[in-house]
Amino acid sequence: MARILVISPSGEVYDHDNVRWYRHADLQSHINHYHNIGDAFVFDSSLKLLNFEKLEELPITRIDPQQIDRLNAEFDYVFLRGSNYVHAEMNWSRTAEVLRRLKLPVIAFGIGAQAPVSGKLELSEDSKTVLKLIADSTASVGVRGTYSAEVMNELGIRNVRIIGCPTAFRNNRPDLAIRLPALDTVKQVGVTLRREVSKHYAKDIKRYLNVHRDLVKAMAERFEVTLMSQGEVEEKKLALGTPEQKQEGMAALRENGWATAWYLDERMEELYRDRMFYSDVVAEYEQLVRRLDLVLGYRLHGNLMALANGTPSIYFTYDSRTVEFAETFRIPSVDVFGDKPFTLEEYWDQTLFDRFNAAYAQTYRAMSAFLSENKIDHKMAKPAVAAPSAPPAPEPERKVA
Repeated sequence: MARILVISPSGEVYDHDNVRWYRHADLQSHINHYHNIGDAFVFDSSLKLLNFEKLEELPITRIDPQQIDRLNAEFDYVFLRGSNYVHAEMNWSRTAEVLRRLKLPVIAFGIGAQAPVSGKLELSEDSKTVLKLIADSTASVGVRGTYSAEVMNELGIRNVRIIGCPTAFRNNRPDLAIRLPALDTVKQVGVTLRREVSKHYAKDIKRYLNVHRDLVKAMAERFEVTLMSQGEVEEKKLALGTPEQKQEGMAALRENGWATAWYLDERMEELYRDRMFYSDVVAEYEQLVRRLDLVLGYRLHGNLMALANGTPSIYFTYDSRTVEFAETFRIPSVDVFGDKPFTLEEYWDQTLFDRFNAAYAQTYRAMSAFLSENKIDHKMAKPAVAAPSAPPAPEPERKVA
């Protein structure tokens, strides 16, 4: 059984391979702090695919030669938790210095590139150095999709594998398939929220928030809806705060110019007060999506958690990350900036989800082959043949403007 290090763990580990936020039981210690619990989904899911006996975080903010000597002696490999690391503003701290001293392979476990809204992605020299050090240490680099593979290729990194994201495979089901029930039997629906967004991600904030609001209200008109937040402070207070903190959360929303102009109205306030869900424990999100008949919305990992548990999900895509995930797994998706209004009936089509089922099986094999070729002890079924290097992604369901 392996002894492994992790870069950027995003939560505390309990019961061997379960993740929750730090000091989760003391909510008041961090209720005013934003952290994206979706990152913990990825960490938790990664651990569930690996066989290991010991886990420790690799420090990347300081250099301690004695500690690095100990890590080299005691551990087998390092993995970089999958996330959106490849973008213009990424700060790697002293990662390059640490990796030069460390003699262990560093596994990039589904990392991704973020395209700017306009223009070409420009990476710092430090980012290029770190990515090349990682690539040189292992047989292959695992990325989430075609765009990320193309960025790596432009950096001269050729040993790339498209493996999606560990969250999709967290239950280690090689034969997972989404089967749609009759739409008139759907009762419980989750909407994954991402109210906060940067102009560097979404090209039209007003449109983004208008479509978001309309989706929430439309689903609430038809179904018993749960609004699934992933860590924004106002939503967290409304879900779990004291009565005073709930008032603070709503007041802060009302003071937000974007929210009041394009997102918040009387009905949205009512839903935010009554239907909000948030947890610092990954397992509680999994329990929720297993009770739901459908999950749809803006959250990349919230939607993927649903699919991993056999619950149908529809993505609302608004940037290169969400588009890339939808393309890699061929998940039915709605272009937030497209001209066509969303109609659920149009997407309640088993042939669309059969494309996901096929892409999931292919990407499962790619993930398993990636771990095997990097000599990682893992729990996934071993494919008969190795995955190809950076295969082209299937065509997306909906074109992005």
